[in-house]
Amino acid sequence: QHHLDSSEGFKEQGNALYSKKDYSEAFNYYTKAIDTCPKNASYYGNRAATLMMLCRFREALEDSQQAVRLDDCFMKGHLREGKCHLSLGNAMAASRCFQKVLELEPSNREAQQENKNAATLLEYERMADFGFEKRDFRKVVYCMDRALALASACHRFKILKAECLALLGRYPEAQSVASDILRMDSTNADALYVRGLCLYYEDCIDKAVQFFVQALRMAPDHEKARLACRNAKALKAKKEEGNQAFKNSHYEAAYQLYSEALMIDPNNIKTNAKLYCNRATAGAKLKKLDQAIEDCTSAIKLDDTYIKAYLRRAQCYMDTEQYEEAVRDYEKVYQTEKTSDHKHLLKTAQLQLKKSKRKDYYKVLGVGKNATEDEIKKAYRKRALMHHPDRHSAATPEVQKEEEKKFKEVGEAFTVLSDPKKKVRYDNGHDLDDDGCFDGLKWEREENRDSGPGNFFFQFG
Repeated sequence: QHHLDSSEGFKEQGNALYSKKDYSEAFNYYTKAIDTCPKNASYYGNRAATLMMLCRFREALEDSQQAVRLDDCFMKGHLREGKCHLSLGNAMAASRCFQKVLELEPSNREAQQENKNAATLLEYERMADFGFEKRDFRKVVYCMDRALALASACHRFKILKAECLALLGRYPEAQSVASDILRMDSTNADALYVRGLCLYYEDCIDKAVQFFVQALRMAPDHEKARLACRNAKALKAKKEEGNQAFKNSHYEAAYQLYSEALMIDPNNIKTNAKLYCNRATAGAKLKKLDQAIEDCTSAIKLDDTYIKAYLRRAQCYMDTEQYEEAVRDYEKVYQTEKTSDHKHLLKTAQLQLKKSKRKDYYKVLGVGKNATEDEIKKAYRKRALMHHPDRHSAATPEVQKEEEKKFKEVGEAFTVLSDPKKKVRYDNGHDLDDDGCFDGLKWEREENRDSGPGNFFFQFG
């Protein structure tokens, strides 16, 4: 009798504290009640309720399970067990508990609602798995946020969310989820893995490996950590091998090594962006300019803030005379980092673009940009004779018109390129009006105003 009195007394005190929301003290009194009378289901039930209020769901689950072991018809025990399972993310187990309540009391509104929640949770899990397979990581984060609203204490959901945040490049958020878990459970292998993953994706590979190793120490069969650890080491080694080959001017080898490194882990955005840019640099050395441009574009697709890739691509555009594209890239770089170097690069590209839009007098004469005075003279004679109107007097009017136009162009080109002053102005692009058009004839007419317009065609010195 004495046992019962004292244990009931403890329980009453516990109830009073519980209703005052002093859960920690209530917990102590329910524990005393249990110690005095360990076979009473309702004491365990009450302590479970208290632990739930303290968000200690794992312990609450054990208490509610003990309660229904002692009394299988203890409805509140089954209900609490179900709620703990739900909070911990065990939807199937939760559902079984709510079914049990509904067998005992079919009209129980709370069990009906909680059973629906368990079904909803299962559905979000299913959608998340499907999203993960399809690499739709945003969808997974969305599903996990919904799931965690129902299962606030589920580590598994938090980890999946954190992993997807890392895959989406949202490292600070992923880190904070992992840190929350490690605060409660410092040996949680999943959380250690996610910390490592964030570092790995931010290209801090050595630090990342330390976390993967630690995760594997806590859980030797952690497949994801093992794979990530292997990838991180392989990626680092290949990249360094490629860089070394490049330093030694073995560009073919470097190109090959960077290509192999790119195969290792498609999820590592940051490192792969660097690898593409490095491969572009090697490609440019090998005169594979189109391939180099493509690699820079791939790098920029992965990381659109990657200045080095824009600069490398712009240089390739300059080398392939795609000046509009070069100007576009240099503009982007200059907008991002307004340095004098970047400004100079942009100005040079803009000038080249303007020069490319005017008549190319070297092309008109069929000589290279570095042609000597003598070569220019010879080329002029040859071309002028080729297009001279007298040679085409028997041709159709269209052909005559076309040849006359070419003949004039040849004269125009020679006028500029045979005059050292004009040639320098032309080569430097100083002759360009703002609209980018160039009229060599204009000066000629001004200078030779006295001697009619046709006299400069045959200056055969």
